[in-house]
Amino acid sequence: MVPEKGMDDAADLAIMQMSEAEELSGKLSFQDLEDKFMHSVMENDQSVIDDGKMIEQAINQGIGSFTPDLLFEQLVQEYSLTEQLYGKTILRQLFGYDPDYIQKNISIPEFQRLLRQRLEENIRHLKKEKFLDASYHLTSKAYELASLVMCVEELDHILPKGIRGERVHEKKSHYGAKDDVRLFRKGDRYHDISLKKSIHAAVRHGHHALGTPDLRAFERQSRGQCYLIYAIDASGSMKGSKIGSCKKAGIALAYKAIQNKDKVGLIVFGDEVRAFVEPTHDFPRLLREISSVRASNQTDIAATIRKAAELFPASGGVTKHLLLLTDAMPTAGNKPEQATLDAVAIARNKGITISIAGISLDEKGETLASRIVELGKGKLYRIRDVDEIDRIVLEDYYGV
Repeated sequence: MVPEKGMDDAADLAIMQMSEAEELSGKLSFQDLEDKFMHSVMENDQSVIDDGKMIEQAINQGIGSFTPDLLFEQLVQEYSLTEQLYGKTILRQLFGYDPDYIQKNISIPEFQRLLRQRLEENIRHLKKEKFLDASYHLTSKAYELASLVMCVEELDHILPKGIRGERVHEKKSHYGAKDDVRLFRKGDRYHDISLKKSIHAAVRHGHHALGTPDLRAFERQSRGQCYLIYAIDASGSMKGSKIGSCKKAGIALAYKAIQNKDKVGLIVFGDEVRAFVEPTHDFPRLLREISSVRASNQTDIAATIRKAAELFPASGGVTKHLLLLTDAMPTAGNKPEQATLDAVAIARNKGITISIAGISLDEKGETLASRIVELGKGKLYRIRDVDEIDRIVLEDYYGV
């Protein structure tokens, strides 16, 4: 793998990050999110960002509403179960205390009154900002804020460090990336001339002025177009940090690939294919679909692969690649393993390669995953740390 080209110095990096942020705020067209929230997120307003993170956490936990009376009753009667269901981030934001402190003092009546008061105040705030409707359900505005916060956070994470492994095709192009230099030829564009290399050539030749024989031009390379489908396992075992990290990795992949003029699609699967987006350049659409993914039920990988085969273009001449992210092998259907391998064979006949990012797969799951990627001419990535998912997803993209 070839390292991705980095910034020359700190100033260039700062300029790039500023331009990326401006470009992002200009490209993301949210229907319900007010400009003040867009600016607040971009300007790092912590209270708005905290609201977005709490909503993101709720979506990742499969929670679609916050009914205050029910939530308070659950907290007092079954604290451990409530923490498991909602997560510490949500409890901290709604009740205003550290979850460990809440657990320690939950039986004290005076403290319970304080908790109820904080909860009611924060629920009123969420309703006032129109993140909750009259029935305490998350609104479209809430989903949009969560997706914006998630997007900005992930891009801030991946842009400064870069990802290794970007490749280019051998095909030459006037408008590709600068690569090696060669002798200047008739028809080359003058701004492709490498002055540094041309001057060095003149000095070696003993010339006092640049002549045509001394001129050197950059060779440019174009990238072949890729069609990618990112498939997220949204079964029940993926709740919480697993699905959250997978969603952020999907955002990183969509952003990077679309920047490179490649197309990205999405499949959300559990016991069936729940949502899909055909390969597209529409980053806002992908962002909205990725951020709203919620986990539940079983896993049907065969149906996912069959759906991917439908979404890819039938014509040849482009790279077609499917990346599956899952923490379990198929459980839906009478013979899920054989059905999955049959689906892989169909995909390969259509020129589709398949990779799997397996999150802590058991021995049986890893064996089947190995067979899938062997037949699918892809790679198996064994993920032990969910914080590494975005890096692995991007390296798979650059290695296709």
